[in-house]
Amino acid sequence: MSHLFGEMRQIGIVVRDIRAAMAHWVEVCGVGPWFYADKLPVTAFSYAGVRHDDIHISVALANSGDVQLELIQQRCDTPSMYRDFLAAGHEGMQHWSSWPEDYDVKLEKALSSGFIIGQEGDSARGRFVYLKNEGHPGTVIEMAHMTEGRRRIFDKVRAAAVNWDGKDAIRNEWPS
Repeated sequence: MSHLFGEMRQIGIVVRDIRAAMAHWVEVCGVGPWFYADKLPVTAFSYAGVRHDDIHISVALANSGDVQLELIQQRCDTPSMYRDFLAAGHEGMQHWSSWPEDYDVKLEKALSSGFIIGQEGDSARGRFVYLKNEGHPGTVIEMAHMTEGRRRIFDKVRAAAVNWDGKDAIRNEWPS
């Protein structure tokens, strides 16, 4: 567990083709079911301190045990850390995420420890921030505020994976 961020709850995987990535995880790794949103509703988004509205990212979530996997495909030209990652020739794990309830306290602690905000946003489920540390380039750390709405969705994603039988592998909606 990180003394700055708490438990690692999610691995964020940035991909060029989210449908192919979901198929790989289902067919090769046996992980699912995947809950897919073609356009994640983000109500506010900033990259490098500049606000950009209407970012279009497709997201799919599945669990393997207590660890959630998040597949992300950006479908627009909005500046973002996802685009930077792909432009650098990468594809795969881009971040790991914690889900603190004391989001503001953890964010302040991270910023005072040398992390800087790369991008951040808000949604009906709550705020999120991607942090980087220039002294140690590498995997980005995301914090997603653990609100009740986010908890309900994430709990249902995890529960669906527990005894998943391989059927209904891709579900084109978030759990309600």
